Amino acid sequence: MVDPRVVRGNVLSSRPTPPQALSTEPLAIEVKRPRRASNSKHTPARRLTLEQIRPGTPEPVAGRVHVHVQTELYLEEISDRIIEVDGECQTDEFLDRPPTPLFIPAKSGKDVATQIETGELFDFDIEVKPILEVLVGKTVEQALLEVMEEEELSQLWSHQRAFAELRSAEFAELQRLEEQDRRIREEKERRRLEHLEKLRKQKETAEKIAARAFAQRYLADLIPSVFNNLHDSGFFYDPIERDIETEFLPWLMSEVEEELQKKVLGRIMLDSLIRTVVEKRLDEFSRPPPPAPPAEEPGETDAAPKMSGEEDDADQPVAEEEETDQPEEGAEEEPSDSS
Repeated sequence: MVDPRVVRGNVLSSRPTPPQALSTEPLAIEVKRPRRASNSKHTPARRLTLEQIRPGTPEPVAGRVHVHVQTELYLEEISDRIIEVDGECQTDEFLDRPPTPLFIPAKSGKDVATQIETGELFDFDIEVKPILEVLVGKTVEQALLEVMEEEELSQLWSHQRAFAELRSAEFAELQRLEEQDRRIREEKERRRLEHLEKLRKQKETAEKIAARAFAQRYLADLIPSVFNNLHDSGFFYDPIERDIETEFLPWLMSEVEEELQKKVLGRIMLDSLIRTVVEKRLDEFSRPPPPAPPAEEPGETDAAPKMSGEEDDADQPVAEEEETDQPEEGAEEEPSDSS
């Protein structure tokens, strides 16, 4: 709440407000209030945008800390302790004020005196009797009340002792019954646990017996089948048979293969030789015969036997070719037999 008539802060340096301003200032405050109410709606968003736009100080490097530094033109020493200065002031001595006299009202009327002789107003022996009777009666009555109270207290104490004894007896009986109930409950719980343990052991024993019987029935056929499978897979073997299969038979097959390759190579070479010979003979027979020389010349008669000799030589390869055809057929039969 803002009141222009209340001065806040140092009143010595403030100037007095004129009365005209006091009369007109409430109206200005009332006019400004709706503006403040309208501007207060946008204040948080505006503050948020200003905080986002205003660049902030970057984070310090590792091992360092930001420190606030004064950037004003005139520096000022800042400390947590307020500066204190001792000052003294001597005042004049004051005299003690005299005591205020008692108030005595002024006299009004006349003074009158009366003389009373001894025994006229009060006789002690007569006046003291009722007082003494009352005192003695009250004392006796109080004494009787105290005696009755003591008797009542003694009876109360006796009743209290009896009640305490009865209560202690009942409490002891209650503890005994609670202890008995606890023992019965513990015994019942112990027997229940023993029964549960017995049932668990019986169940475990039955499961073990059933598992053993099932394992025996399962293993009765499993062990022979396992051994048969292992024997079929080759885990159980004859060392001599295994040696023959792994060492002798591969060596024998390699040797047989080498021999067969040699035979096949010989047959291929023989076929190539026979083919070349047959091609040569075919070329010779395909050539036309030379013209016959005249009979008068003696040299021609001599050349005739040579030609016949050549014809004989030409006939021999044909016979040889016929002879080689038979080994080829035999050679073709041999690989088929070997295969």
